[in-house]
Amino acid sequence: MRLISQRRHVGGLGDESALRAAYEDHAGELFRFAHRSLGDAGGAEEAVQETFLRAWRAAHSFQPDTASLRTWLFSICRNIVIDISRARASRPPLADTEPIDTPSAAQPLEELVVGLQVEEALRRLSEQHRQVLVEVHLRDRPAAEVAAQLGIPEGTVRSRVYYGLQALKLVLEEMGWHGEY
Repeated sequence: MRLISQRRHVGGLGDESALRAAYEDHAGELFRFAHRSLGDAGGAEEAVQETFLRAWRAAHSFQPDTASLRTWLFSICRNIVIDISRARASRPPLADTEPIDTPSAAQPLEELVVGLQVEEALRRLSEQHRQVLVEVHLRDRPAAEVAAQLGIPEGTVRSRVYYGLQALKLVLEEMGWHGEY
């Protein structure tokens, strides 16, 4: 009984009605993501079900000030899709089946999810780090140009980029993202 009452207070997903509401709000998007990634409706349903099971079990670790519920659920689903894909790859293919070419179909959606996670992580950085990372990495501007615009030495821009990337990596890890940096 104590475990149930703790889950109700933390993250709100321990409560059955809150979990049902989260499912109604996000299951469709999660299914489409998993289906495009896996190329299989059955596998996608399994991934969505496992996503909400893991979310319910880990409701105490959900921190709304760190990431939105949607981003957190997509992060969980992404990890499950990776697990399912790896499990499939380790099994020999069945006779008379054609390999599914899903990476090209999954690529835009995967980039969207990664983009949402990076955007959420950037919000958590200091203004100085976020500003130089956006200018140097996202807008692909030279450090000297950014330094001139901000009125600071070029070395300071480079230093902020370095430490900003380190901070961004930590924030993404806190959010549960284990992709390539």
